[in-house]
Amino acid sequence: MPQELSLFGSDAPLLVPELLFNLLIGVVLSIIVRWHFSRFGSTLSNRDEFAQVFPFIILTTILIISVVKSSLALSLGLVGALSIVRFRTPIKEPEELAYLFISIAIGLGLGASQTVPTVVSIVFILGALALLKWARRERSGKQLFLSLDWQGEDAVSRQGQLTAMNKVIVRHAAHSDLRRYDVRDNLLSATYLVDIRDDNSLNALIDDLRDTFPDINATFLDQNHLPSV
Repeated sequence: MPQELSLFGSDAPLLVPELLFNLLIGVVLSIIVRWHFSRFGSTLSNRDEFAQVFPFIILTTILIISVVKSSLALSLGLVGALSIVRFRTPIKEPEELAYLFISIAIGLGLGASQTVPTVVSIVFILGALALLKWARRERSGKQLFLSLDWQGEDAVSRQGQLTAMNKVIVRHAAHSDLRRYDVRDNLLSATYLVDIRDDNSLNALIDDLRDTFPDINATFLDQNHLPSV
Protein backbone atom coordinates (compact mmCIF):
# COMPACT_ATOMS: atom_id res chain seq x y z
CA MET A 1 0.00 0.00 0.00
CA PRO A 2 1.57 3.29 -0.99
CA GLN A 3 2.52 5.61 1.84
CA GLU A 4 0.24 8.62 2.08
CA LEU A 5 1.63 12.16 2.36
CA SER A 6 0.84 13.73 5.71
CA LEU A 7 1.32 17.37 6.59
CA PHE A 8 0.99 16.84 10.32
CA GLY A 9 1.82 13.28 11.32
CA SER A 10 5.23 12.59 9.78
CA ASP A 11 7.12 15.70 10.81
CA ALA A 12 10.54 15.29 12.40
CA PRO A 13 10.61 16.21 16.10
CA LEU A 14 12.45 19.32 17.24
CA LEU A 15 15.44 18.26 19.35
CA VAL A 16 15.90 20.67 22.26
CA PRO A 17 19.62 19.86 22.87
CA GLU A 18 20.39 20.54 19.20
CA LEU A 19 18.43 23.80 19.35
CA LEU A 20 20.27 24.95 22.48
CA PHE A 21 23.63 24.11 20.90
CA ASN A 22 22.80 26.13 17.77
CA LEU A 23 21.58 29.03 19.91
CA LEU A 24 24.86 28.97 21.83
CA ILE A 25 26.84 29.05 18.59
CA GLY A 26 24.56 31.88 17.42
CA VAL A 27 25.42 33.92 20.53
CA VAL A 28 29.14 33.50 19.86
CA LEU A 29 28.78 34.45 16.19
CA SER A 30 26.58 37.44 17.06
CA ILE A 31 29.31 38.75 19.37
CA ILE A 32 31.85 38.36 16.55
CA VAL A 33 29.59 40.14 14.04
CA ARG A 34 28.93 42.98 16.52
CA TRP A 35 32.65 43.47 17.10
CA HIS A 36 33.40 43.33 13.38
CA PHE A 37 30.75 45.94 12.55
CA SER A 38 31.87 48.26 15.35
CA ARG A 39 35.54 47.87 14.39
CA PHE A 40 35.42 47.89 10.59
CA GLY A 41 32.11 49.61 9.78
CA SER A 42 32.27 52.99 8.08
CA THR A 43 28.74 54.25 8.64
CA LEU A 44 28.25 57.68 10.18
CA SER A 45 25.45 56.54 12.50
CA ASN A 46 26.15 55.04 15.92
CA ARG A 47 27.57 51.63 15.07
CA ASP A 48 27.50 50.32 18.65
CA GLU A 49 23.78 51.00 18.98
CA PHE A 50 22.92 49.48 15.60
CA ALA A 51 25.05 46.39 16.36
CA GLN A 52 22.78 45.57 19.32
CA VAL A 53 20.20 44.33 16.80
CA PHE A 54 22.37 41.50 15.43
CA PRO A 55 21.94 39.03 18.34
CA PHE A 56 18.15 39.41 18.21
CA ILE A 57 18.07 38.76 14.46
CA ILE A 58 20.40 35.77 14.64
CA LEU A 59 18.76 34.03 17.59
CA THR A 60 15.21 34.71 16.40
CA THR A 61 16.00 33.37 12.93
CA ILE A 62 17.53 30.23 14.44
CA LEU A 63 14.37 29.61 16.45
CA ILE A 64 12.04 30.19 13.51
CA ILE A 65 13.96 27.97 11.10
CA SER A 66 14.40 25.23 13.73
CA VAL A 67 10.65 25.13 14.34
CA VAL A 68 9.40 25.35 10.77
CA LYS A 69 11.91 22.84 9.35
CA SER A 70 10.24 20.13 11.46
CA SER A 71 6.77 20.85 10.08
CA LEU A 72 5.67 21.51 6.52
CA ALA A 73 2.42 22.99 7.80
CA LEU A 74 4.27 25.51 9.98
CA SER A 75 6.53 26.50 7.10
CA LEU A 76 3.51 27.20 4.90
CA GLY A 77 1.94 29.21 7.70
CA LEU A 78 5.14 31.20 8.12
CA VAL A 79 5.04 32.22 4.46
CA GLY A 80 1.55 33.58 4.93
CA ALA A 81 2.47 35.37 8.15
CA LEU A 82 5.55 37.05 6.68
CA SER A 83 3.57 38.25 3.69
CA ILE A 84 1.70 40.72 5.92
CA VAL A 85 4.73 41.96 7.86
CA ARG A 86 5.99 45.42 6.96
CA PHE A 87 9.36 46.71 8.16
CA ARG A 88 9.36 50.50 8.17
CA THR A 89 12.72 51.17 9.87
CA PRO A 90 14.90 52.92 7.26
CA ILE A 91 18.33 51.51 6.46
CA LYS A 92 20.54 54.56 5.96
CA GLU A 93 23.69 52.84 4.69
CA PRO A 94 24.12 49.86 2.33
CA GLU A 95 26.75 48.53 4.73
CA GLU A 96 24.12 48.20 7.46
CA LEU A 97 21.95 46.15 5.11
CA ALA A 98 24.92 43.88 4.31
CA TYR A 99 25.50 43.11 7.99
CA LEU A 100 21.79 42.43 8.45
CA PHE A 101 21.98 39.89 5.62
CA ILE A 102 25.00 38.29 7.31
CA SER A 103 23.01 37.99 10.54
CA ILE A 104 20.06 36.43 8.72
CA ALA A 105 22.39 34.01 6.92
CA ILE A 106 23.83 32.89 10.26
CA GLY A 107 20.34 32.28 11.62
CA LEU A 108 19.30 30.34 8.53
CA GLY A 109 22.41 28.16 8.53
CA LEU A 110 22.30 27.33 12.23
CA GLY A 111 18.54 26.86 12.19
CA ALA A 112 18.97 24.31 9.39
CA SER A 113 21.61 22.50 11.54
CA GLN A 114 24.38 23.36 9.07
CA THR A 115 26.62 24.42 11.93
CA VAL A 116 30.09 23.68 10.56
CA PRO A 117 29.51 25.17 7.06
CA THR A 118 27.91 28.25 8.63
CA VAL A 119 30.75 28.88 11.08
CA VAL A 120 33.43 28.34 8.42
CA SER A 121 31.64 30.58 5.90
CA ILE A 122 31.04 33.43 8.35
CA VAL A 123 34.63 33.37 9.61
CA PHE A 124 35.86 33.43 6.01
CA ILE A 125 33.50 36.28 4.99
CA LEU A 126 34.33 38.48 7.99
CA GLY A 127 38.04 37.76 7.62
CA ALA A 128 37.96 38.69 3.94
CA LEU A 129 36.13 41.93 4.72
CA ALA A 130 38.68 42.79 7.40
CA LEU A 131 41.58 42.19 4.99
CA LEU A 132 39.94 44.38 2.35
CA LYS A 133 39.44 47.16 4.90
CA TRP A 134 43.07 46.96 6.01
CA ALA A 135 44.33 46.94 2.42
CA ARG A 136 42.27 50.01 1.62
CA ARG A 137 43.58 51.87 4.65
CA GLU A 138 47.16 50.99 3.77
CA ARG A 139 46.66 52.45 0.29
CA SER A 140 44.74 55.57 1.21
CA GLY A 141 46.00 56.44 4.69
CA LYS A 142 43.74 57.25 7.64
CA GLN A 143 39.98 57.65 7.33
CA LEU A 144 38.51 60.53 9.31
CA PHE A 145 35.16 62.26 9.53
CA LEU A 146 35.49 65.98 8.81
CA SER A 147 32.71 68.11 10.27
CA LEU A 148 32.51 71.71 9.00
CA ASP A 149 30.39 74.41 10.66
CA TRP A 150 30.25 77.92 9.21
CA GLN A 151 28.02 80.53 10.80
CA GLY A 152 27.37 83.95 9.34
CA GLU A 153 25.67 85.71 6.47
CA ASP A 154 28.48 84.81 4.05
CA ALA A 155 27.92 81.11 4.77
CA VAL A 156 24.48 81.03 3.15
CA SER A 157 24.32 84.15 0.99
CA ARG A 158 27.20 83.43 -1.40
CA GLN A 159 26.77 80.90 -4.17
CA GLY A 160 29.08 77.97 -4.76
CA GLN A 161 30.14 77.39 -1.16
CA LEU A 162 29.85 73.61 -1.43
CA THR A 163 31.93 73.58 -4.62
CA ALA A 164 34.60 75.71 -2.96
CA MET A 165 34.73 73.34 0.03
CA ASN A 166 35.04 70.34 -2.25
CA LYS A 167 37.96 71.91 -4.11
CA VAL A 168 39.83 72.60 -0.88
CA ILE A 169 39.30 69.08 0.46
CA VAL A 170 40.25 67.38 -2.83
CA ARG A 171 43.59 69.20 -2.85
CA HIS A 172 44.70 67.51 0.38
CA ALA A 173 42.69 64.27 0.72
CA ALA A 174 43.24 61.07 -1.24
CA HIS A 175 39.50 60.52 -1.30
CA SER A 176 36.47 62.39 0.03
CA ASP A 177 32.79 61.51 0.35
CA LEU A 178 30.13 64.05 1.32
CA ARG A 179 27.86 62.43 3.93
CA ARG A 180 25.78 65.38 5.15
CA TYR A 181 25.06 68.93 3.96
CA ASP A 182 22.72 71.22 5.87
CA VAL A 183 21.91 74.92 5.44
CA ARG A 184 19.54 76.74 7.79
CA ASP A 185 19.27 80.35 8.93
CA ASN A 186 22.88 81.62 8.95
CA LEU A 187 24.49 78.22 9.58
CA LEU A 188 26.09 75.91 7.03
CA SER A 189 27.08 72.41 8.17
CA ALA A 190 28.74 69.63 6.19
CA THR A 191 30.23 66.25 7.06
CA TYR A 192 32.79 64.42 4.90
CA LEU A 193 34.47 61.06 5.14
CA VAL A 194 38.04 61.78 4.03
CA ASP A 195 41.18 59.71 3.50
CA ILE A 196 44.18 61.59 4.86
CA ARG A 197 47.60 60.41 3.70
CA ASP A 198 49.64 61.70 6.64
CA ASP A 199 49.84 64.40 9.32
CA ASN A 200 51.31 66.90 6.88
CA SER A 201 48.25 66.57 4.62
CA LEU A 202 45.99 67.02 7.63
CA ASN A 203 47.75 70.22 8.72
CA ALA A 204 47.73 71.54 5.16
CA LEU A 205 43.99 70.88 4.87
CA ILE A 206 43.28 72.75 8.10
CA ASP A 207 45.39 75.74 7.02
CA ASP A 208 43.76 75.83 3.58
CA LEU A 209 40.26 75.74 5.09
CA ARG A 210 41.09 78.60 7.45
CA ASP A 211 42.58 80.69 4.64
CA THR A 212 39.63 80.12 2.30
CA PHE A 213 36.88 80.33 4.95
CA PRO A 214 38.21 82.42 7.87
CA ASP A 215 35.17 81.89 10.15
CA ILE A 216 34.73 78.15 9.55
CA ASN A 217 35.01 75.56 12.34
CA ALA A 218 36.52 72.18 11.45
CA THR A 219 36.37 69.03 13.56
CA PHE A 220 38.06 65.71 12.74
CA LEU A 221 36.81 62.43 14.20
CA ASP A 222 38.41 59.02 13.90
CA GLN A 223 35.64 56.76 12.54
CA ASN A 224 36.87 53.85 14.70
CA HIS A 225 36.60 55.85 17.89
CA LEU A 226 33.30 57.68 17.52
CA PRO A 227 31.36 58.35 20.74
CA SER A 228 29.03 55.50 21.71
CA VAL A 229 26.29 57.72 23.12
